[in-house]
Amino acid sequence: MKIAERIENLGTETAFAVSAEANAFAARGHRVYPFHLGDMNLPTPANVVEAAFKAIRDGKTGYCPNYGIPQLREALAADISASHKMDCRMENVAIQPGGKPVINKFLLALMNPGDEVLYPNPGYPIYESLIEFYGGRAVPYGFVEGDGNFELDLAAIEDKITRRTRLLVLNDLQNPTGAECKPAEFEKLAELVEKHDLYVLCDEAYFDIRYTGASASFAALPKMAERCVMLYTFSKKFAMTGWRLGAAIGPRDVIDIIAKLAVNDESCSNHFIQYAAIEGLTGDPGPAKKILATLKERRDVAVDILNSIEGVTCFRPDATFYLFPNITQAMRNKGFDDYDTARLEILHNTGVSVCTRLHFGRALPGETDFYIRLAYSGIDTDDIREGLGRLKEFLEDF
Repeated sequence: MKIAERIENLGTETAFAVSAEANAFAARGHRVYPFHLGDMNLPTPANVVEAAFKAIRDGKTGYCPNYGIPQLREALAADISASHKMDCRMENVAIQPGGKPVINKFLLALMNPGDEVLYPNPGYPIYESLIEFYGGRAVPYGFVEGDGNFELDLAAIEDKITRRTRLLVLNDLQNPTGAECKPAEFEKLAELVEKHDLYVLCDEAYFDIRYTGASASFAALPKMAERCVMLYTFSKKFAMTGWRLGAAIGPRDVIDIIAKLAVNDESCSNHFIQYAAIEGLTGDPGPAKKILATLKERRDVAVDILNSIEGVTCFRPDATFYLFPNITQAMRNKGFDDYDTARLEILHNTGVSVCTRLHFGRALPGETDFYIRLAYSGIDTDDIREGLGRLKEFLEDF
């Protein structure tokens, strides 16, 4: 069988390969501390689960509108209007079977073959994969270490815009770095977007995974709502990663196209799960707050231990459930000069399983520092202490 040539352009989510490797190591009888995958080991709130069962019992098991059920679209529009301080209506919402389909359909709706798309690197690898799969040119932009967190390399973004640049992917509250845009960064980015007539995918998967302060949306800036499609997911806030439910939120003409693509792709999102999502948005907020409190405790324990390790420095992001420590000096101390050697030695000697910077895109020109990514959403606090304690012991033995 001759496989279609475009498959050569399709990448993957490499964290799953690390997960398979860690599982194989565990199957041989070793203890593994899973910091590699951004899944959650916290239960979906009981009221959300019961709402799904009730919908099943009520017969909500057939097809539903390709836009999503009106009750959920209205509830999500109201939630976005309040949290984003912008006018969002039901007509601006298309429910999707997860967050990834929003990336997919945004590109199908707005990118022609040969168009250039700016995307974050390090960043979620599916951006680059789908841009290239659909015939676009993926143009990476990076981050720099700033005061208290990573910051957009705005100069690099501006330098990479050409007459063929059409789209920008912005993952604020970012995976893997935890980077969060400051108001001045948003303002400069908005200036570039308007000047060069760009359209923006605002990946806001971690908008509600916030420990202090309030999240802000690029789409809420003046004149940006008409240029932005927001990616929303129920996976993080309500610990629903495996339920596969999200939404595209944006200008009605683009949302109509995304809904039309849904008809051609999956027909509609799961019917009864949408009633569970309504309960999450409108029901008791206590369980979601408890999830946040647990994640915050895990973050603080992990950051404190990482910063106590000789040769390691780590920011304390106010959002997401990822850490992106700089391990350059620790690698030098151990005599490691490449990521795979360091990662495998850490796994085999400590059981700590992590992703590296290279699991989130190829290194950009001029990169000299080394980073790993730790997700603390799927590992309990006691195991964080134990695993990172073993990591500290290993890295300081040189």
